[in-house]
Amino acid sequence: MDFTDVSLVALKVFREVAERGTFTAAATALGYTQSAVSRQIASIERAAQAQLLERRREGVRLTPAGQVVLRNAARILDQLDSTARELAGLPAEGGTVRLGWFPSAGAVLVPKAMAALRRSHPAIKVTSREGSTPALVRALRAGSLDLALVASAPPFRPLDAESPAFDVQVLVERALCLAVPVGHPLAAGESVPFAELRGQQWIAGPASGEEKWMGVWPGLDERPEIVHTARDWLAKLQLVAAGAGITTVAPSLEAAAPPGVRILPVHGGPQELRRIVIARLPGPGSTAATHLANALRTATAT
Repeated sequence: MDFTDVSLVALKVFREVAERGTFTAAATALGYTQSAVSRQIASIERAAQAQLLERRREGVRLTPAGQVVLRNAARILDQLDSTARELAGLPAEGGTVRLGWFPSAGAVLVPKAMAALRRSHPAIKVTSREGSTPALVRALRAGSLDLALVASAPPFRPLDAESPAFDVQVLVERALCLAVPVGHPLAAGESVPFAELRGQQWIAGPASGEEKWMGVWPGLDERPEIVHTARDWLAKLQLVAAGAGITTVAPSLEAAAPPGVRILPVHGGPQELRRIVIARLPGPGSTAATHLANALRTATAT
């Protein structure tokens, strides 16, 4: 095999496909046609003399050979980016960290950690983006993120089945809560009985995975009545404040709840735990990433 003729464009396209999960999504992100993406992938597979991507109905999956190529491609591209920054007089990669985070983390947790990091280490540059767990996991594998802040539910399985396994640190484990309007009958006490969740009107957003609706109490033994759907957690809380229904929330969102909303625990049913974890590829990592992880750890504890 001969990689000397593999172009940087092909490496970038390969990393984008690995991160996005489909040729179509990679083409859109890069501004290429899908056929151009296919040609670049074909060129790098010819050089590797191996299939790097397993084409599936729902998208692509890296083969073992693909994982080797991705790991090295990510390192080459990152080194070139670092070189370009140094030549431009910008801080080296050691002062930059790329963070991915689950949607509701952007309401309180991430801004709180960013503010603390700016005070303690103002020279560190952080770039971040919101994403679903599968998207964040692909981005970590592709080397497009240094850290990913992920929420997980029991049975707390590994983030994926690829190798090497991620280095995962649990920041906090707390019980799921309920957001209810202050004038709602459920808001009368200091907690909500599980039995009284039946027959309620819910504000939820569609989600992939085991939970069909993100915002409906898990394990509810009836078909829920979804009266409003919204992906944005702050929009859900504003709808709750307007008396439009109830929704589930992480305890960390209590600080972001608008007037007119009570955040309450639920008792009398199965305990619904949620973890917030920091995931990264194994290895020493950068000093910047370590400082950001420490800021996130402190933010979850306060």
